[in-house]
Amino acid sequence: MNKTSNIYFLGIGGIGMSALARYFHKKGNIVSGYDKTPSPLTAKLEEEGILIHYEDNPELIPDNVDLVILTPAIPRDSLELEFLRNKNVRIIKRAEVLGEISRHCKSVAVGGTHGKTTVTALTTHLLNFAGKRMSAFVGGIAKNINSNVIIGDENDEIVVMEADEFDRSFLQLTPYISIVTSIDADHLDIYGDEQQLVEAFCQFADKTMDDGVVIHSEYVELKTERKSLTYGFDDADVLAKDVRIEDSLTKFSVVTKEGLCLGDYEMQLYGRHNVMNALAAITACMRLSVNLSVIREGLATFKGVQRRFDIRYKDDKVCYIDDYAHHPEEILATLKAVRNLFPDKELTLVFQPHLYTRTRDFMNEFAETLSLADRLLLMEIYPAREKAIPGITSSALLEKIMCKEKQICQKEELLDVLKNIKPELIVTMGAGDIDRFVPQIETLLKS
Repeated sequence: MNKTSNIYFLGIGGIGMSALARYFHKKGNIVSGYDKTPSPLTAKLEEEGILIHYEDNPELIPDNVDLVILTPAIPRDSLELEFLRNKNVRIIKRAEVLGEISRHCKSVAVGGTHGKTTVTALTTHLLNFAGKRMSAFVGGIAKNINSNVIIGDENDEIVVMEADEFDRSFLQLTPYISIVTSIDADHLDIYGDEQQLVEAFCQFADKTMDDGVVIHSEYVELKTERKSLTYGFDDADVLAKDVRIEDSLTKFSVVTKEGLCLGDYEMQLYGRHNVMNALAAITACMRLSVNLSVIREGLATFKGVQRRFDIRYKDDKVCYIDDYAHHPEEILATLKAVRNLFPDKELTLVFQPHLYTRTRDFMNEFAETLSLADRLLLMEIYPAREKAIPGITSSALLEKIMCKEKQICQKEELLDVLKNIKPELIVTMGAGDIDRFVPQIETLLKS
């Protein structure tokens, strides 16, 4: 790959793919791509001069493509993928590209079944705030930069990236610092069982450079041959103490296991899970020699990530929060934080299940966590790359849910239902296309 390569992205609209497309476009490459549907991400890429089409049609692929970068979300029967394979064009996965990038400077790779986007964005913000020479690839839109990517230059000292466990992609990376936020059963269609998933995370940790470090939650059992540091609330190397909400901010102190005080911190994020996320980022930045006073100041200015406990609208009558949670553990963490922040408000939850396999594997767990809402509007399952599984439906899930009010809500009904309900606290949640409704719900609440 050189600065004049003609690079074609199959699935260019994904959050990770769009970051890479922007990266190579700014480096001077000819970049184009295909995606199934237009989105705000693809619109931004097109504004920047990247040619994109939305029909799976080999005739629309530009001539003289040198390299194809592929997302695992592209189906195997894709017409364009088959055409490019027959042309013997070099095709590599997104993870392989990140792996190559990770070997050329000190890389911070953030893995975990939950929390990795927030930790990636936080670490990126703190290092950028500290003036480090860096690039970063974030799995969400970080509000401070209104982007999912920071593009440095050939003199980059550090690159921060998410380490995606799906399809074992993170095993392509060679990090200087590996972060593991959590290991909860997920992607069982890929791994088969939880033990195989745990073993993959251990392999990821062992990919860390010899002189590097693995930073992980104290609640994660991680066997690794590399040096490791833990963070948490109970018995970790780096600990958060006296966590509280004051003046609409989360405040806490950080101490070492030996009792050394590392200072008092405050942030605009909520929930104990976000305190854990902050600890991970703080620990990584200390390892990269960022001054504690700079970390403290940077954390206070972090605005968060779109779709991660994202307070979209708030007035005297109503509060609207949007969140990406799509696994029972994520849902539980988010709803606990919502209840803690708004203990007296009636909670209306709009949830869109993501994937038939995940709904099948965690049907009972979804039912238990979704029952924490006062009112549930359950949308149909978003299939993404999957075919339907007989008997695995939103209606089957709804039957198991025990909240006071519950109903199936079709996409075309959602705004009218919300208009009639007039909720005082509403949370939209899911990893499918529920985000397309966020601007419309904001407009409804403001009217």
